[in-house]
Order: sequence, then C-alpha cells, then structure tokens
Amino acid sequence: MSKLVWNESFNLGIEVIDQQHRQLADSINRLFDAYASGQSRKTLGKLINELVDLATYHFGYEENLQEKAGYSFAEAHKKTHVRLAGHMADYQARFEKGEDIFKDADSLLGNWLFDHLKHDDADYVASAKEYLRHNPVPGTGKGGLMARLFR
Repeated sequence: MSKLVWNESFNLGIEVIDQQHRQLADSINRLFDAYASGQSRKTLGKLINELVDLATYHFGYEENLQEKAGYSFAEAHKKTHVRLAGHMADYQARFEKGEDIFKDADSLLGNWLFDHLKHDDADYVASAKEYLRHNPVPGTGKGGLMARLFR
C-alpha cells in the first residue's frame, strides 16, 4: 500500500473532525507499515482493533454533530458509515480466523478515507459550522479533551 499522505486540502475546517481524520489516516498507515515490515499477527491484530475503535468513535462523533446541526442528509451519511463499519468488522473477523486480509483492506481503506472526505464529509461542513458557531462544543478547542485525544 502506498502511504496515505495528508495535505491541507483534506481539512474540512472543523478542527476536532480534521484531527480525527488525520488520526484515522495515521492509524491506517501504521497498520500497513506494520504489515509491510513483517510485524507479528498479535501486533497487527492490535493495530486493526485500534483502527476499528478510532473509526467507531469518529463515526459516532460525526453523526452526533450532523444530527445536532440539522444536516438534512445525516441518515444517508450514517449509512455510508454503517457500510464501512461492516466491511471493517468483516476484515477484523477474517483476520482473527487467520486470513491475510491486507490486499482487500488496502484498496478499501485508503480509497474510502480520502474519497469520503472529499465528497460525503464536505457536504455537511456548512451545516456543522453554522451549528458550532452558535453552539460551541466544550473540549474541542486547543488543549481540550478532544484535542488531546486526537493529536
């Protein structure tokens, strides 16, 4: 897998969401670097679990923000998250059964993240920013809990 290289064009302008997206890209890179360097299945399993945990948390956070912001396509957006979470759970289960899932997961994870950012996520930004302008979320500023979790 080629390394996922973050650039400023992927930022949505919502710092806590941008931090979470960068963390997801970093987690995907760590996983595939570990695979490419021949790390143990135990290490790979731990990295897969961390990626799934990050993605699950991020999806919930993003969906909650969309709901609060009154984003009209929140339900459709959630369906894209459910679909990817299903793929990730399938890869996780297959890995635990001893399969080599990395060739399949490579194309899904790398392509999905950046495609999702540029298309699906970009669509809710205006609604979310408007909501956040009137309803600042505690812990999302510099040094807040969310900022510390997603560095």
